Amino acid sequence: MRLARPRTRLLVVAVTALAAIGLLAASGLDDSLVYYRSPAEAASLSAADGRLRLGGLVQPGSVVRDGEAVRFVLTDGVADVDVVHLGDPPGVFQEGQGALVEGAFDNDGAFRSDLLIVKHSNTYEAAPEARP
Repeated sequence: MRLARPRTRLLVVAVTALAAIGLLAASGLDDSLVYYRSPAEAASLSAADGRLRLGGLVQPGSVVRDGEAVRFVLTDGVADVDVVHLGDPPGVFQEGQGALVEGAFDNDGAFRSDLLIVKHSNTYEAAPEARP
């Protein structure tokens, strides 16, 4: 009977420690996860919904540089969202590639972005050498 008490205490301490570690891991992971909505999911949102992230493809033929802003359409094949990004886009930004924007809808229904992240392949291809 005396041997059962130390084992029980050890088991309680071990379960408590594992639960605490799991809780800390889950709370730390929550801060590092990035959730975004597709244009179809954002179709029903408005300026009242506040700041959010949208992800999709930059529709070919939609990119227009307007002073310090870049206008383009973000699509998922189901719905389209007009995006106005303030600032310079990344150097690899182009039509037809994936993009993630962060910002909010304005009262006109356009999405005002101040963060633009471009999805690109992980392979690097050097430019072909020029022949003299």
